[in-house]
Amino acid sequence: MILTVDIGNTNIVMGGYENGALAFSTRISTDKSLEADQYALELSGILRLYRVPAERIEGAILSSVVPQITDTVARALRLFAGVEPLRLSQALPTGVTVRIDNPAELGADLLAGAVAARIKYPLPAIVIDMGTATKLTAVDADGAVQGVSIMPGLFISLNALISGASQLGGIAAEAPRRAIGKNTVESMQSGVVFGAAGMLDGMIERFEAELGPVKTVIATGGAAGCVVPHCRHAVAHVPTLILDGLYAMYCQAAGRPVPNSLDKR
Repeated sequence: MILTVDIGNTNIVMGGYENGALAFSTRISTDKSLEADQYALELSGILRLYRVPAERIEGAILSSVVPQITDTVARALRLFAGVEPLRLSQALPTGVTVRIDNPAELGADLLAGAVAARIKYPLPAIVIDMGTATKLTAVDADGAVQGVSIMPGLFISLNALISGASQLGGIAAEAPRRAIGKNTVESMQSGVVFGAAGMLDGMIERFEAELGPVKTVIATGGAAGCVVPHCRHAVAHVPTLILDGLYAMYCQAAGRPVPNSLDKR
């Protein structure tokens, strides 16, 4: 089994790939205060839950946008799985050219998403990652990253709305029955969910105006599931996109063929 780990500002997402397919995936909260042995206990407990003994772990790869804990999680993987994880960066043979002013600025999660798009989907593509921030990445017909747009994530926006408006309370981030809200909860849900969907639709159109017509729009991240169904553009929801990209990169770096399950659709 190959472990894939994506360290984000809010969550750490981990998946296990075996025989070319995803065997499990899960997430835990990102906690900068934990030590390596504490992360090792938490992650090894998840493996026990899925009945995966440590001796089945052949290797691991991680991406991270939280430099403060990258080494900590890498040490945790060494402690409980006995493997030295690869770290996704542009130093690896990703096959993705990064055509931005400073390629080193591109986050490892965005690179993993671009790798997955290049391998799995018809290009050009727009990759949407709705996590702590909402990020759109333009991938051209050659599989190169042409640029990115970054905006506050859905949950950050919702929390800012609640904390900044005295008469607005907490709500579930789910779509209401109608766009024109008849009460405070409906009104907030409409703004948060339908507003996010409308923003994505508008940004897709702006990207296509610069990139040209795209063949694929893919969305991943914790907020994508409640927003994507309400977009007017066709957007594929792929929760494991970043993990798929990481696994594909591990295979390429190890000189293994990319499994058919990750080939372009």
